[in-house]
Amino acid sequence: MDEHPTSKITVVVDASFGHRIDKREVAEFDDAVNNNELVTPPAGAIGRGDAFVLAIADKVKASIISNDSYQEFHGEYAWLFDEGRLMGGKPVPHVGWVFVDRSPVRGPTSKKATRGVPAQKRTSEDVRTVKKASREASGPMPTPKTPPPGARMAPRTPEKVVAEKRDSSSVNEVLPYLAFVEKQPVGSKVKGVVDSYSAHGAYVKVGDIKGYVPLRLLGSPAPRSAREAIQIGDTLALVVAGYTPARRSVELGVPEAVKSTAKEEKAKATTKAAKKAAPAAKKAAPTTKKAAVPKKAAAAVKKAAAVVKKAATPTKKSAVKKATAPAKAVSKVTKK
Repeated sequence: MDEHPTSKITVVVDASFGHRIDKREVAEFDDAVNNNELVTPPAGAIGRGDAFVLAIADKVKASIISNDSYQEFHGEYAWLFDEGRLMGGKPVPHVGWVFVDRSPVRGPTSKKATRGVPAQKRTSEDVRTVKKASREASGPMPTPKTPPPGARMAPRTPEKVVAEKRDSSSVNEVLPYLAFVEKQPVGSKVKGVVDSYSAHGAYVKVGDIKGYVPLRLLGSPAPRSAREAIQIGDTLALVVAGYTPARRSVELGVPEAVKSTAKEEKAKATTKAAKKAAPAAKKAAPTTKKAAVPKKAAAAVKKAAAVVKKAATPTKKSAVKKATAPAKAVSKVTKK
């Protein structure tokens, strides 16, 4: 970004990238994809991420930053051999990342891909005879692991050791960040000056603090790029949208965009809670139905009633017999 401040950068990752990172980073990765900070190819894309990257660069005439040579696509995208269309980079000790123009490596896959391609469709780089390089020369540049012989290293001062241990991903210093968090809770209104652009947003200076304004909070609807909505040096009226303590980052946004985003998140949370409550209600319903119909208890009551009925019937018959016996005796005495 510092070497190409006017360029628009699109970061494309493979579709399987989210499954190969640490589980603790999956949520941050999903947020980056949802905020268009990272782009993944559509599911089932032929050629996977390589074909998707080349299609994007071919459509907008962009340059590609990659250490891949895309050999299987040399026959389809001859512009890969044009100057400035393919760049590569390597980290250099004590220097940082260095980016240079590259020429794609030709191999058996490249020859197979360009076989049968008409000569008029090839660039001058294709037609020109190229000497076959050795396998070592075609490989990536080695990264030195130790300093060259006779090199003198500068003494490591305590300040330098602390700087090396400092987390490079942290946006702000500890003390200014804590002071800002204490004075400006989420929802506070602040004014910031646009300091620089990022791939999918802009950085804003608010006093001693550097805040980040993503595209989704830069307008409603969100602009396609920060350069279309704001200019470096502009003073913006913003609202504190949130904090990321792990990176000491402050997320800011335009008031209208922050309000609309909060409503959308609240609606999503309500829908999610309703979906979770539905299965619990279904499980509770059958339990209530079973408790309302005690079939075994009803059968026991019927059996007890039948026993009582049988016990009452013999008592009635014996009483009738005993009552009629004296009547017979009286009739016999009268005849005599």
